[in-house]
Amino acid sequence: MRRRALLAVTAALATIAVAAPTTPAAATAPSASTTRLSDPRQLAQAAADQAVASGFDKLRKRSDESYRRTAVTPSAGGMYFVTYERSYKGLPVVGGDAVVVTDSSGHVRDTAAAASTTKAVTTTPAVTADQALETAKTRLDRVDDSAAPRLVVLAWGAAPRLAWESLVSGISDGKPSKQHVFVDAATGEIADGYDEVRAGTGTGYYYGQVTIDTSGSGSSYSMTDPTRSGLRCGGQNGSAYTGTDNAWGNGSGTNLETACVDALYAVQREWDMLSSWLGRNGINGNGGGFPARVGLNDVNAYWNGSYTNFGHSQDSARQATPIDVVAHEFGHAIFQTTPGGAGSGNENGGLNEATGDIFGALTEAYAANPNDPPDYQVGEEVDLVGDGPIRYMYNPSLAGDPNCWSSSIPGTEVHSAAGPLNHWFYLLAEGSSPGGGKPNSPICSGGPSSVTGVSLQKAGRIYMGALQRKTSTWKYANVRSATLAAAVELYGANSPECAATKAAWNAVSVPVQSGEPTCGSSTSDFSLSLNPTSGSVAPGGQATATVGTTTTAGGAQTVGFSASGLPSGATASFTPTSVTSGASSTFRITTGTSTPAGTYTVTVTGTGSSASHTATFTLTVTGSGGTRTFTNGTDYAVNDLSTITSPITSTATGTAVSPVRVSVTISHTCAEDLRIRLRGPSGTYYTIDTSGGSSCTQYGTRTYSVPVSQQAAGQWVLEVADQYRLDTGVLDTWSITV
Repeated sequence: MRRRALLAVTAALATIAVAAPTTPAAATAPSASTTRLSDPRQLAQAAADQAVASGFDKLRKRSDESYRRTAVTPSAGGMYFVTYERSYKGLPVVGGDAVVVTDSSGHVRDTAAAASTTKAVTTTPAVTADQALETAKTRLDRVDDSAAPRLVVLAWGAAPRLAWESLVSGISDGKPSKQHVFVDAATGEIADGYDEVRAGTGTGYYYGQVTIDTSGSGSSYSMTDPTRSGLRCGGQNGSAYTGTDNAWGNGSGTNLETACVDALYAVQREWDMLSSWLGRNGINGNGGGFPARVGLNDVNAYWNGSYTNFGHSQDSARQATPIDVVAHEFGHAIFQTTPGGAGSGNENGGLNEATGDIFGALTEAYAANPNDPPDYQVGEEVDLVGDGPIRYMYNPSLAGDPNCWSSSIPGTEVHSAAGPLNHWFYLLAEGSSPGGGKPNSPICSGGPSSVTGVSLQKAGRIYMGALQRKTSTWKYANVRSATLAAAVELYGANSPECAATKAAWNAVSVPVQSGEPTCGSSTSDFSLSLNPTSGSVAPGGQATATVGTTTTAGGAQTVGFSASGLPSGATASFTPTSVTSGASSTFRITTGTSTPAGTYTVTVTGTGSSASHTATFTLTVTGSGGTRTFTNGTDYAVNDLSTITSPITSTATGTAVSPVRVSVTISHTCAEDLRIRLRGPSGTYYTIDTSGGSSCTQYGTRTYSVPVSQQAAGQWVLEVADQYRLDTGVLDTWSITV
């Protein structure tokens, strides 16, 4: 039985209509500050309405056109983004959307519009709605549902035209699809369209014991978030999982309740990141979110315009619900619920895909889970189809995607078309040579010699500010302009952040746009870094790192160094004690024989004539005596499609060194068959090697450095899983140094 049609075209959220005679662009931006309004939101809204009514800047219109306000969204820095939908003779104009940026004092700061005034278009269709719907259905291999078409003016393309917009859902190329199809109302041909389903691929990864917000009490609980509206997780019927207690999942990769633990944990961290770092209220910007479903029978995950859906890895061993995949799919929801919605075309689709990757990277960093360290890779924790991560933001070409924008991007598949934006975001956040163990990032031909990053959080704020200016016709050129406008708004036209935003776009070959800010710098500045950023010593030992400085604006300056947060009995020194920015110094911590075991955060401060910056070093002081290397030499047979565990009991004292050193010897002719995990005394798992590959190699002896957060004493367990057929072997011995 077919479901009753529920896929109605999204209704406008307008509270008022704004229409006025056409006027030339105003010389100065309208302001609502002279009114009696006092609430910042009302001031912002009134100023935006006034700008629209006066036809200010990009908001010019014909006498038969009007704008209708659809949303007022607050953001970081006290800014408000007021969105509008254009109509022509009463018909919605698709591609006529606009955004007015105002501040909390009621001043207009910027405008963006998808199209200029609409040329005269006939409003009488020659094609009926029923004919248009039948044509729209041809975009799918199987149609499961549809909604009645609406008559619109389609402003995407060289010239506006009258069209029927149909919403049809079902299956296309074997995948779920929910398409907006625009049929020319004069010719009956398909003029344009886009799919709300944004399919991706990812990894299943487990975070051990985590806290998630659920509903219920007594003996009745639900995987429904009670404080984040709209967030819940369940199976393919759309209902949230329920239980008689508030303990969820069993840690198994095939258990769907466990998958929902991962999914809720990830999207709740994304929600919190949006609020804490980017000033956005919920996934949709107005305090709302969307459900998640697990158990999709596909090697896939997607957003369909209403909810996210997550499948499994190719070997069916785990669900596709790690942080970066979950946050990626909800990132599509953010793209759709920022101004302009989801536009059409591969270039716009590539921006949508990269937006998902950006929110995946931001959420992964915000969560800071030791089982999944932030790394700017997409799907890195599993070999989904035998090729490792599916995208590398710092160097997209590693996965065969373009690093640089070119005129071929509009014809590039959307996941590949994400490459230049992913590359830009990494350069802006981390720079081309960030150090500290982070990968270098290439610069495209004709770009600057280097790019200095501004930090992940600042890059996220700049991109969020750009998304709030998005229109339905967004291309790479528009993103360049929007991010520069956001950088000026947040940090100033003479800021290093503005200069870095511009340099990063130049480094990925997106052309300079007319009217963009020059991003000069009025003061000198420098950056500070440590390499490495952590170290472990026994009492009486020394840890060293290189303090790097780089001139980021203006001229070089003398930078002096100091350190704070040292443990008892420890001292710090710098050689030399000061440098000219652009040079390095050696930082040395010397512990005393009585320095207590533990982990300490030491802050290094670099002070120059015009700026001061800090970096942190994590110092681990190990226990004061006894052996810290333990071995299990018992042989364990490693058979096809089986898992063995080998325990070691540590009697070391204090906190385990991070990273711990694990040495493993396995007689096995195909190391690519093996997935290896380490379980600490607290029960937390750490993946130290993954399976997959196109050929087989001998395993032999391999050594791993595993970041952990554990006590040293207790049982450590090595888990070896043979995930493919044909090759077998023996775990000969393994050891761990804690």
